[in-house]
Amino acid sequence: MRCAVIERRTKETDIRLELGLDTQGQAPAHDAQGQVEVDTGIPFLNHMLSHVAMHGAFNLAVRARGDTEVDDHHTVEDIGICLGQALREALGDKRGIVRYAHQILPMDEALVLMSLDISGRGLLVYEVSFAQPTVGLFHTELIREFLQALAANGGICLHVRLLTGSNTHHIAEAVFKALGRCLGEAVRIDPCRADVVPSTKGAIE
Repeated sequence: MRCAVIERRTKETDIRLELGLDTQGQAPAHDAQGQVEVDTGIPFLNHMLSHVAMHGAFNLAVRARGDTEVDDHHTVEDIGICLGQALREALGDKRGIVRYAHQILPMDEALVLMSLDISGRGLLVYEVSFAQPTVGLFHTELIREFLQALAANGGICLHVRLLTGSNTHHIAEAVFKALGRCLGEAVRIDPCRADVVPSTKGAIE
């Protein structure tokens, strides 16, 4: 079982994140209320991370507390850091993984293109604009910060582009659903190459 537990404590945040990549065909773990176990203190982020877990078929548990009385930035970024670190740790030497994935994902009128490579080299190319700066109390500019932290700490080359869309919530949801789908495919073990590191260099670092 490929899994990791990351704990991060700073003066700004206190986070514990548990990630399991192998659900063996089962749905991700849920709590007694039937929800993916995500409690970040930021309701909209809880909703988005639940999409990542569900569509990536991951077991994900997050408990986070941050200085949200200042704003949500530190908490959102640090959860991205923790998720990236958990992915990197759970994947080990990345032997057998598919490595690449892409998705063109619709959410009503919104259409998002995402492509990623678990290359060991963190990079985010992000071309997404929102009609509104917030969804409820959540600032949409923080989505970029989350993805940047995830890519940098997970060693992921990540491209995200909005093809069309006008509803801010739909655009954000399409981004996170596409992220789940892409990560789920990229970390999947290729049964034909289960003992091969997918790189001509023999290593992904």
